[in-house]
Amino acid sequence: MPQFMDFHDDLKLPDEAIRQITQETKDRKSDEFGVRQVELFHNADGKVYCLVEAPNAEAVRSHHAALGLTCGEVHEVSGVL
Repeated sequence: MPQFMDFHDDLKLPDEAIRQITQETKDRKSDEFGVRQVELFHNADGKVYCLVEAPNAEAVRSHHAALGLTCGEVHEVSGVL
């Protein structure tokens, strides 16, 4: 499955949301768009990078829209390991 990275410039995540994302990531849970969170990087300033597995970039945008989030650029990425 392809992997994608997207960025949110001002998305302050509450602790409960981080716990839920962490658990769903551990459970390898995918949503109705086939999107599965692989990793999420964030800081207290609200800078958030999402690394997800998804069938395509449009599925990533749909995943975010269903959460009520705008999604800027989505980039397909590959790891080095």
